[in-house]
Amino acid sequence: MQRGNKLLSNKDNLQVIYEDNHIIVINKRSGDIVQGDKTGDKPLSDVVKAYIKEKYNKPGNVYLGVVHRLDRPTTGIVLFSKTSKALPRLNKLFAEKQAKKTYWALVKNEPSKQKDTLINWLKKNPKNNKSRAYIKEVENSKKAILHYEIKKRLDNFFLLEINLETGRHHQIRSQLSAIGCPIKGDLKYGYERSNKDGSISLHARYLEFIHPVKKELIKIEAPLPNDKLWSVCL
Repeated sequence: MQRGNKLLSNKDNLQVIYEDNHIIVINKRSGDIVQGDKTGDKPLSDVVKAYIKEKYNKPGNVYLGVVHRLDRPTTGIVLFSKTSKALPRLNKLFAEKQAKKTYWALVKNEPSKQKDTLINWLKKNPKNNKSRAYIKEVENSKKAILHYEIKKRLDNFFLLEINLETGRHHQIRSQLSAIGCPIKGDLKYGYERSNKDGSISLHARYLEFIHPVKKELIKIEAPLPNDKLWSVCL
């Protein structure tokens, strides 16, 4: 497994977990946006391009393909493609659900079951950028499936390990909220107060996929945020 004990950094505090000629994997901080949006804030993709340009002394524009995204307050693994050869292969791999994504989440309320599969239909409201989870299909909703297990019981919180079958808008956040277990710090989905740094306690912890060019199995693990509560989860 590719561990995060040899993180590279630049002036933007970029954490590179894994890198080769075709892909680069970043441990995203809370607050970073993966791609540019209407806020105009500098996206992570631009930071990664600058890192590649400086590290390899590349002239002109740097190619970088965005493969998937994480919500702004979420931390953890983000995979980018460094070549036009790798990008469509990675897109196909994610579209066909051949990449295994595992998340860790801290919740205050204990789920009713040690482990379970949650099936909902999510409907996005673009006005407030929020998804609502329904127990049956409604108009313009999309089916969402996740599997969770209680990984650790802390003094005041529960650590859940979550595997996604689908990749819907705010899926983990809305589905956990629907069972009465909003994620720590997630005001949008019912937690009572925000985290001091504006994050939510949701971390993209592991990613497994077949390398688009080398055809080898790649296993990535993202170090947890530097936080006392996260530190007791190990």
